[in-house]
Amino acid sequence: MNRTSTRRRTLCRAGAVTAATALVMAAAATGAEAEARRSPVDGVWRMDGYGAVLDVEGGTVASYETTAISCLPDFTGDQVGASGPHGATTFAVGTTQFTLRPEQHAQALAMTIQESVGTRHLTRLPTLPARCSQPTPADPRTVFDVFWQTYQENYPFFAARGISGIDWQATGNRLRAEITPTTTDAQLFQILTEAFAPLDDAHTALTDGTTMVSPSRPGTIDPSRAYDLSIKAFIQAHDLTTPLQEWGRGHIAYANLPGGIGYLRLSSFAGYTSPDDSGGFSADEAELTKALDAIFTPERTQGPNALRGLVIDDRVNGGGSDVLALDVVSRLTAKPYTAYWKKHRDDPDDPTVFSSPQPIRVAPADKPVYRGPIALLAGGSTVSAGETFAQALMGRSPAPVRIGENTQGSFSDTLNRVLPNGWEFELPNEEYPVSRTGPTFDITGIPPQIRTPVFPPEEMAAGKDTAFTEAVALLSCPKGAG
Repeated sequence: MNRTSTRRRTLCRAGAVTAATALVMAAAATGAEAEARRSPVDGVWRMDGYGAVLDVEGGTVASYETTAISCLPDFTGDQVGASGPHGATTFAVGTTQFTLRPEQHAQALAMTIQESVGTRHLTRLPTLPARCSQPTPADPRTVFDVFWQTYQENYPFFAARGISGIDWQATGNRLRAEITPTTTDAQLFQILTEAFAPLDDAHTALTDGTTMVSPSRPGTIDPSRAYDLSIKAFIQAHDLTTPLQEWGRGHIAYANLPGGIGYLRLSSFAGYTSPDDSGGFSADEAELTKALDAIFTPERTQGPNALRGLVIDDRVNGGGSDVLALDVVSRLTAKPYTAYWKKHRDDPDDPTVFSSPQPIRVAPADKPVYRGPIALLAGGSTVSAGETFAQALMGRSPAPVRIGENTQGSFSDTLNRVLPNGWEFELPNEEYPVSRTGPTFDITGIPPQIRTPVFPPEEMAAGKDTAFTEAVALLSCPKGAG
């Protein structure tokens, strides 16, 4: 908010300064004072590669979702506490917090999000784009155009998905021709679904507030809460001899197995304190810390009674925060290393152009860490942060042995967007390569080293869990333990 100073200046009759000149000087002084009070993060900023514009002024922030044809309001937030060194300023949007830090010159900011890894970069704009101050029509064709354009500018996997015969331009031309001013909501929802569902990308979704469409790779099962609970009950009944200890609303569980082997089950990296994530990241991180402190005790991590091996069950994991996933990894290594790299699509006109990859590092926790052998169970219901967790463990020494099936193949954070008619959708715009120049496991998923069916119905009917049995056998034998 701009404030006008009401202080008066005393004019000296004997001086050579006229009243008009004095007013000019007063205005200049007031402007200088206002500029001195201005935060270095104040201004309008465009986020590189994410289609967002932030308008920061006087401790408040407003975000806009933009494409070449649209600008829609996203969120508003308020500053948390005083600015830190060099103008670093934290804002809160609900329970989410992010920090803006001025870079070496006044025309750029770095942004970190509390529950996300990596840094985003923003460049200064002279003013808010004119389109952001104008209402966007909510007719069916405009809704479709904003949806299609958002994918066109941000989706990173058109070339990779093209092997299935998907042509986004042709799809847009065909479906747009079906839309008229009288197209109903139900018809429009079906048209949008027809556009993106063939991508089989678990990080794409569309909802009208009542119905949600979110496809997965064919042959895989969505890691819903109901599926998670049913699988956990099966494991407790058929694989374990002692009850699971649970934390985080059951998303974190541990049991001791015979022969000095531990069993750690992780079914999410979010929602530890509330079903809708309303508890916030800080509460979830505190709950995870409490669980890891109870699991990785000095007795289990060192000395004669330390675990001989650890089974980590990541087979039904719907994802969440990559930061929380790395918090777990930090309890599993004594040495720092690069977990993976992260980059985003960086040119709205060219889907082959990406930002420079950022290394995402793992640092050992300053608490007891488990350094022994690990068998990691994963499969098609291992999604998002469940996959980045599995990928982060690949650089550990000794590396876990991966057992099961390919993970889902959806690693990116999602762009969560709102359409002009209020419907919401999401899509990815990032890749997580295994090295600076290496490949990614997007689409195909991380492959196992020992391929074993994950919860096939015929096995479950017989009370068998072959992947679990393989993991225990591997860690129980001298070779597996070494």
